[in-house]
Amino acid sequence: MSASAAPAVQAAAPLTHLLYLHGFRSSPRSFKAQRMQAWMQQHQPDVHWWCPQLPPSPREAVELLERGTADWPREGMAVVGSSLGGFYATVMAERLGCRAALINPAVEPARDLAKYIGEQTAFHDPQQHFFFRPEFVDELRALHPPAVTRPQRYLALVATGDEVLDWREMAARYAQCQLHVIQGSDHALSDFDAHLPQLLAFLGLSGNTRG
Repeated sequence: MSASAAPAVQAAAPLTHLLYLHGFRSSPRSFKAQRMQAWMQQHQPDVHWWCPQLPPSPREAVELLERGTADWPREGMAVVGSSLGGFYATVMAERLGCRAALINPAVEPARDLAKYIGEQTAFHDPQQHFFFRPEFVDELRALHPPAVTRPQRYLALVATGDEVLDWREMAARYAQCQLHVIQGSDHALSDFDAHLPQLLAFLGLSGNTRG
């Protein structure tokens, strides 16, 4: 099932810069980040790609992103974010006015991550530990955009099989955006390749998604 409550962005500027944001406990080594980076390198090598390792502090994460994109053209850039990265992508899109593609985006991370206060391990490197501090919850609360403005600049891919986040809450948050509700799948969107063409089309990109 898919729903498109808003028309696609019309006459968007060609994409020149792309930012990818991973989720909580994840990294640039995530499957989706690696898959998308490989596609970009093969089919769109002229587009500047940046997928930074985000610090545990939400405030520091957004500051890093703002510094790193300070000289990027707003009309020519876009951000893709998964889970907590989808929340950060929304923050960046609201602050910068750029396009954003969201994959199972966290809607209320301050609420959901409060139970993870304490020492955590990284998904892609169990030897790497970090501490999720109580004040990080407050930072998430402070960053939360009060509303999604200019919904036509957003694409949200939401899986009903998400075992971590409530797909109904995600769908409600981005109901006025280009919303694609995926029957089944999971939080990681393991069938990412099946949805990559739609994401690329939203970004104004095209090419062989099998490459």
